[in-house]
Amino acid sequence: MNGMDVSVGEEYTADPAGGERLRRWRMVLGGGEADGTGCALTGRDAAMDAVLGALYGGGGEAGARRTSGARSAGLGGSAPNVARWLGDIRTYFPSSVVQVMQRDAIERLGLAALLLEPEMLEAVEPDVHLVGTLLSLNKAMPETTKETARAVVRKVVEQLEKKLAARTRATLTGALDRSARISRPRHRDIDWDRTIRANLKNYLPEHRTVVPERLIGYGRAAQSVKKEVILCIDQSGSMAASVVYASVFGAVLASMRSIATRLVVFDTAVVDLTDQLDDPVDVLFGTQLGGGTDINRALAYCQSKITRPADTVVVLISDLYEGGIRNEMLKRVAAMKAAGVEFVTLLALSDEGAPAYDREHAAALAALGAPAFACTPDLFPEVMAAALEKRPLPTP
Repeated sequence: MNGMDVSVGEEYTADPAGGERLRRWRMVLGGGEADGTGCALTGRDAAMDAVLGALYGGGGEAGARRTSGARSAGLGGSAPNVARWLGDIRTYFPSSVVQVMQRDAIERLGLAALLLEPEMLEAVEPDVHLVGTLLSLNKAMPETTKETARAVVRKVVEQLEKKLAARTRATLTGALDRSARISRPRHRDIDWDRTIRANLKNYLPEHRTVVPERLIGYGRAAQSVKKEVILCIDQSGSMAASVVYASVFGAVLASMRSIATRLVVFDTAVVDLTDQLDDPVDVLFGTQLGGGTDINRALAYCQSKITRPADTVVVLISDLYEGGIRNEMLKRVAAMKAAGVEFVTLLALSDEGAPAYDREHAAALAALGAPAFACTPDLFPEVMAAALEKRPLPTP
């Protein structure tokens, strides 16, 4: 064994990159005798290791003041310690990593209560997950913190709108234009796929061409309302990111004159937030994350607001863990589809990966012709465009 140990040491000594590899392994393993590297950290590396140790170590106070090489954990219960730590991670790590570490700190170290303090909110890196946490704390938030919290939420909302709005409007405007077909189109408005299919009987083999006796084109959607969209959003705690994205998309849809948009959130109660759609921040603070789930009651409300079934798209965003009457929920979906409503079920509207959901309910909805699937924010415009045009949904 001693011979093997020497040979490993000699390999690293001979290899110019060996020291760097040891340093990286030391950062990963966290120090102490058990890591086996024998590598001591200094300067910036030691400071980074202390920041990581405060969150991911094994116990005790944070290590910025420590003298041993072992990584220890804990931010203490005081706001100054946490504020200092939040500043440190922004110094040493990129924004994407900072957001992950903040999320881990909230979950692992129970820092949610500290987010009720203005100085904490001013120190954090805003992201969708932080917004979800703030919304879940909304009712417990003191007045001194609410304005700061709204500023954090607004920053995230504006970033999302900037990223998603233009593409959503362009995609849905195209879908609305294509849904208004005309038979005497201008050249630029000709739908060549449909025109060729409609004129296949006029195929001339000798010329290997089709004579288009009848042209089919895209119409230009008028400024009047052409479609109605109802976003029905589960606001249980597990749907936090979906609520944030859905509120932003709801505001974008509401800004389009040719789409009448309604936004409904629910747990065991149902709240219609349509009149707040001009400001998604107001929508988000009108939600109350947590509580139970009564999908049937929410769908009953949405069903009562449908006046033009053939021109209506209902988007249910829920993990389908129903606390209400399951059979009634399914009957309502079947009734809406029979009336001509396009019904879309999204298990999540986020980029968090595969969600947990009620598979039995998802299978039952699929049997009704309303397949349930998770959707990323980038895919949502295409899903909505397909629903507006009554064509198969681009399920992932």
